Amino acid sequence: MKKLIILAVIAAIVSGLFIFDAQQYLAPEFYQQLFQAQPLLTAAIFFAVYVVMTALSIPGAAALTLIGGAIFGLGWGLLLISFASTLGATLAFLMTRLLLKDWVQSKFGNYLKTINAGVEKDGPFYLFTLRLIPVVPFFVINLVMGLMPIKAWTFYWVSQLGMLAGTAVYVNAGAQLGQLDELSVSGILTPGLLGSFVLLALFPWFARTLINKVKKNRALKAFKKPKSFDDNLLVIGAGAGGLVSSYIAAATKAKVTLIEKHKMGGDCLNTGCVPSKALIHAASLAHEARHASKVGVNVQQVQVDFAQVMQSVHQGIKDIEPHDSIERYEGLGVHCITGSATLVNPWTVEIETEQGKQTRTARNIIIAAGGRPKVLPIPGLDVVGYYTSDTLWSITELPKRLLVIGAGPIGCELAQSFKRLGSDVTIVDPAPHILGREDEDVVTEVTSQFKEEGIELLTQCKPKSFAVVNGEKQALIETPEGERTLSFDAMIMAVGREANVKGYGLESLNIQLDERGNILVDEYLETSMPGVYAVGDVIGGYQFTHVSSHEAWYASVNALFGHLKRFKADYSVIPWATYTDPQVGRVGLNETDAKAQGIEFEVTKYEIKELDRAIVDGQARGFVKVLTVPGKDKILGATIVGAMAGELMAEFVLAMRHGLGLNKILGTIHAYPTMMESNKYVAGEWKRNHAPQSLLKIVEKLHAWRRG
Repeated sequence: MKKLIILAVIAAIVSGLFIFDAQQYLAPEFYQQLFQAQPLLTAAIFFAVYVVMTALSIPGAAALTLIGGAIFGLGWGLLLISFASTLGATLAFLMTRLLLKDWVQSKFGNYLKTINAGVEKDGPFYLFTLRLIPVVPFFVINLVMGLMPIKAWTFYWVSQLGMLAGTAVYVNAGAQLGQLDELSVSGILTPGLLGSFVLLALFPWFARTLINKVKKNRALKAFKKPKSFDDNLLVIGAGAGGLVSSYIAAATKAKVTLIEKHKMGGDCLNTGCVPSKALIHAASLAHEARHASKVGVNVQQVQVDFAQVMQSVHQGIKDIEPHDSIERYEGLGVHCITGSATLVNPWTVEIETEQGKQTRTARNIIIAAGGRPKVLPIPGLDVVGYYTSDTLWSITELPKRLLVIGAGPIGCELAQSFKRLGSDVTIVDPAPHILGREDEDVVTEVTSQFKEEGIELLTQCKPKSFAVVNGEKQALIETPEGERTLSFDAMIMAVGREANVKGYGLESLNIQLDERGNILVDEYLETSMPGVYAVGDVIGGYQFTHVSSHEAWYASVNALFGHLKRFKADYSVIPWATYTDPQVGRVGLNETDAKAQGIEFEVTKYEIKELDRAIVDGQARGFVKVLTVPGKDKILGATIVGAMAGELMAEFVLAMRHGLGLNKILGTIHAYPTMMESNKYVAGEWKRNHAPQSLLKIVEKLHAWRRG
């Protein structure tokens, strides 16, 4: 009944607006004429019109605010409009609440849990922030807040205060306009009017500065700031993000301390990029040796000494270690400490070392704590044992039967490597296909190669349990056809990574995490605690070494020089590669992403099997695929499948980063015969597809005429 009454009242008001020609109440001439004779009646009508407009969310409040300032002046205009706008907003809030809140919360309550919790905790502050800096239109705020768990009285007084400053600026501008006797250059260029427009322009900046100051003070009020600091910057974690952050700080002559509890170089050097690529290299040599007879090079039976392979992997790590060593970074001016760091407050870290505990303070802190492999909680997992990308490098004996859980880049790279080294390999993944983020044609190429090499792919399957039966490790696999028992000797868990967010004091600083358990950062890579930044795997996103290094530049520069200028992290052109054979290189959008985001695109494709160098090298497979803006040569993304795809991507990365299109690539000389020519040829395909046919017909006739 309440809802019906509200709807009836709204319908009556809307009908009345049409019947009584409500548009006249939005014209300044109406109020100017009436104000001279009856100022109180004018004020009452203006107040009522403003309330109705705001309550019904009718556009034009800003214009009406200027009119109010022009008619009533700053004092009375501000008084009328301030209360009218808040009253109208509250009515809109109440109508939405009564009509829609119960339905929305019942239907979408599960999705709104996080938002509801945030509003219940800090609703007044969120509302005040939105009112002070209208990042969304005020009428939208009124309607959305009506659906949220915030009290009507709280909504009213916060809105009254939050809109006051902005309303005053607009009313003052209207008051200055109202003082103009004539619309002339001399009349407009008055100090008061110019000052009002300057204030209108600067108000968002002032409001934003004030909000940031208030937020910062709220976050820091529980902590006592040191009077002086040991360092300008303190970095936790010496992986790619931490190393680059500390390097930049030292290069800019800041005093910086880098803390690492394990090994310098982090996952990339010790358990990730370096050892995995060394393993892939050894596996590729074995594969090439077995197939060398195709070109007349007869190799005796290939024998893999797996212990020697792993020794070479560790030698590779050892050879690269000096690049990331304490000695090198100390020489660059970085103070390195080996120990476990714990955040005490936003400026202080307690470090536990072999020599005991010590405390250091810094004006800013960067968290580069990295991540770790995810492990699925499957019954019997601890009974059979497993490896991850972190622990795999301790293995010394080649497993005869290897089970790989997960068909992402890590799982696929390791599966193919072990197969080439001599293991029987089975990949299990619940997704419909391997490499779930790639396009169908990419998956087809890699899948075909895997099957040719004898890798068993169990997609749309997942492990249900593990057990040891008669001394043999077994996995019970759920498949579309039913359950299947699979025996294996060793297993690799490769189902992704998760952020390291425990054990170093994030809770004591109330640093917020996102819904996936990563540290939440803003566009400047600052956490919810002012002055504390985070980069790399610990914030999720693109979990690549080169992205961690990229983020480290922004975090360190913002931490050290943010009081002068801050830079938003730029993720517009991020390349990556999957080092299977064939390799998969990507930058920007692929077809899957573009369709999901509703972005129109055009596809141009070049088959590498047509490339001379690929043919003579025995690598005539794969393709180069470029997505462009329809009808234009602007590159939206590129995908390469084939030999050296990771290296070939560099040309497209450079082109996208600097706004170069396919015409520029086509006009660039490429050495012959190289794999790099494939990039030029795909640009040629695009050009051929966009040749001006009408002009070519005219040129054809011209040639015919000249022949006589």
